[in-house]
Amino acid sequence: MKKQNALQIFESKKIRTIWDDEQEKWYFSIVDVIEVLTESPNARKYWSVLKTRLKKEGSELATNCSQLKMQSSDGKFYKTDVTDTEQLFRLIQSIPSPKAEPFKLWLAKIANERLDEMQNPELTVERAMQDYLQLGYSESWINQRLKSIEIRKELTDEWKKRGMKEGLQFAVLTDIITKTWSGKSTKEYKKLKDLKKENLRDHMTNTELILNMLAEASTKDISQSFNPQNFEENVEVAKKGGDVAKVAREKLEESTGKKVVTSQNAKALLNKNKPPKNLES
Repeated sequence: MKKQNALQIFESKKIRTIWDDEQEKWYFSIVDVIEVLTESPNARKYWSVLKTRLKKEGSELATNCSQLKMQSSDGKFYKTDVTDTEQLFRLIQSIPSPKAEPFKLWLAKIANERLDEMQNPELTVERAMQDYLQLGYSESWINQRLKSIEIRKELTDEWKKRGMKEGLQFAVLTDIITKTWSGKSTKEYKKLKDLKKENLRDHMTNTELILNMLAEASTKDISQSFNPQNFEENVEVAKKGGDVAKVAREKLEESTGKKVVTSQNAKALLNKNKPPKNLES
C-alpha cells in the first residue's frame, strides 16, 4: 500500500493528509480538522471527549477510525487518528461549527483535484503555488520553496535506496545536515523563529532556503559517489553535505557582515516590505 503524506490548506490553516494510491482516497488528521472547525486550544482533548461520546452513542465513526503515521511538529512521525472523506463528512455533523458547510465544499474540491492531478501531474505544482500565494508568500520565494521540495524528494529517495527508514532515521539525518550548515539543530532553529507545529522550511528566507537546498543536494550527490552501506556511513555523508553549505554560509556572512540564520521569516519580511494600503495603487 503506497501512501503519500501531504498538507492541505483550508482558510490559511494546514491539515495533514495522506493519499492512498491503492484505495485512491485521502485520509485526514482528525485533530487538525477539529482544530480548524472549532478553533479549540486543545483539539486533542476535544477529540478525546467527542470520541468517548460517539462510542457511548454506538457510532461507528469512533470505533472504525484508522491510525496512520503523520509528521508532528518535532519532525518525527507518530500514529495519528485519521478518517477518509466519506467518514469525515459524517463526523462534521457532530461538530457544531459555522465553518461546517464551507469545509464540506472544500473537502469535495480536494477529492476532485487529486483525481485531476493523477491525470495531469503538473496540476500538483500549480496547486502548491496557489496554496503558498494564499498564505501570503511572494512568487520568488515560492519558486525557491517548490525547488526545495524537489531536492528534498531526491535526497529522501537516495536515503531509501541506502536502506534508511522514514521517521527517526530520516529525522536524525536531516537534523545533522541542518546543524552542520546552519550551526543550529532543527529544534534550535525553530525556537529561533518562534515556531511550534509549523514547517521550518516554510519560514526560511530565500537565502536560508538556498543554503538548505545546497546542503541537501550536496548530501545526495556525495551519497551517490560514496555509496554508504549503513546508518553510520550515512551520518558521515550528511555531515559532508552540510559542510558544503556551511562554507558558503560563512563566506557570505564574511562578505556581507550579516548573519544568514535569523529569527526573520519569508512571510514576515514580505508583509514588512509591503507599502501601507493608503499608498498602494
